[in-house]
Amino acid sequence: MSSSWSAKWDVAPESSRLLIERARDELLAGADAERRLNDVRSLVRESWRRSMANLVRAEALPPLEFDERALAAYRSAHPLAGVMDMVRALLVPSTDSGVVVAVGDAAGRLLWVEGDTSVRTLTGDMGFVAGANWSESAVGTSAPGTALQLDRSVQIRGAEHFNRLVQPWSCTAAPVHDPETRRLIGVIDVTGRAEAATPQARLLVDATARAIESELLVARLRSRADAPRGFARQRRRGAAAPTASTLRVLGRDRALLETTDASGERIVEVSARHADILLMLATYRQGLSAERLAELVYGPDATDTLRPEMVRLRRVLEQAAPHLVPLSRPYRLPAELETDAQQVASLLDRGAHRVALAAYAGPVLPDSSAPGTEEVRDRLRASLREALLAEASVDVLLEYADTDDGADDVDVLRLCLQLLPARSPKRAGIVARLTSLGNPAD
Repeated sequence: MSSSWSAKWDVAPESSRLLIERARDELLAGADAERRLNDVRSLVRESWRRSMANLVRAEALPPLEFDERALAAYRSAHPLAGVMDMVRALLVPSTDSGVVVAVGDAAGRLLWVEGDTSVRTLTGDMGFVAGANWSESAVGTSAPGTALQLDRSVQIRGAEHFNRLVQPWSCTAAPVHDPETRRLIGVIDVTGRAEAATPQARLLVDATARAIESELLVARLRSRADAPRGFARQRRRGAAAPTASTLRVLGRDRALLETTDASGERIVEVSARHADILLMLATYRQGLSAERLAELVYGPDATDTLRPEMVRLRRVLEQAAPHLVPLSRPYRLPAELETDAQQVASLLDRGAHRVALAAYAGPVLPDSSAPGTEEVRDRLRASLREALLAEASVDVLLEYADTDDGADDVDVLRLCLQLLPARSPKRAGIVARLTSLGNPAD
């Protein structure tokens, strides 16, 4: 079966890439760009102006709105969850189709990103991952964000994107509405090279959006027909909203415990030892015996030292986060506690290398000598390095080489040198750094 995303559908843009780039650069520079802007489609021109009015940065990564746990909970309850098999069947014919397909909510937050494995790796570097906000107010002109803004299908080609990181790509997106109320509930997007923004691509994405709305209506009518007469489901009144909790340990000697619920957000700094204990309990969610937890926090034969510290930790959590007061036999947390270290690992698993690197604020609790913390620290550092060496673009590798972890990494510097174009002005700096490390370039 041939892919629906055939390169033979490619069409010429309405104006040249160079003219569009010049118009955008002059607009960003604050110059009188009106003459140049006449070379740009009006849809794109107006979107650029909205992007500037929203103070969108032209080279920034999109904000991540969900961590892994929150994303799973949110999308399982989203109305589009039930039509994902249809989306895959219509838009993702194979894992080497050359495109990625994203499904987002009405706010522009991507909930699913699937498709060509190699393209997902590349687009992940610009933050095109599940959980990221791709609304126009967050990243500027793009097909999903602009389609939601205008409430109609949109195609954005290459240089027409407001964000420079997105300009290698083209995309087609269409909004999805509730079939009865016509309320906007989400967006379908296809991203790839030029073939993702052809007239045929737009027809296919539009048809998929309409098919989704029809499927939602059919499923709703069947549900009503199957429900017993007089039966009505009611939301429990007064039910407390779940509490989301995150332990921030990256690049921090004293961890921050963040909790969010219906009443708002609370941030508490925890002691170094309590941070080690919470990190272990968050990492080993199935629970730990007193002996094993003591070994991870203090070293061998330290159970008697652990027990009074657990009493003190419980007192702290009873005030700061009562839903996290540890249970015993084994020691475990009664509710999920995410860590920013786990979030970086999740981003790496999704191929979002640039976003993962941006989220990596430094080593895990760098001053801690707890054996378990050192293990988590070393494992995350190694995972980040290995993922970047194996799959990251040269731009991401160069960013990593500017961090404390990557500054003296000869393998990273040599790979940057291999990937940089022969005439790149950045090569001289890499050669000088290798020479200073006693590993001159061949």
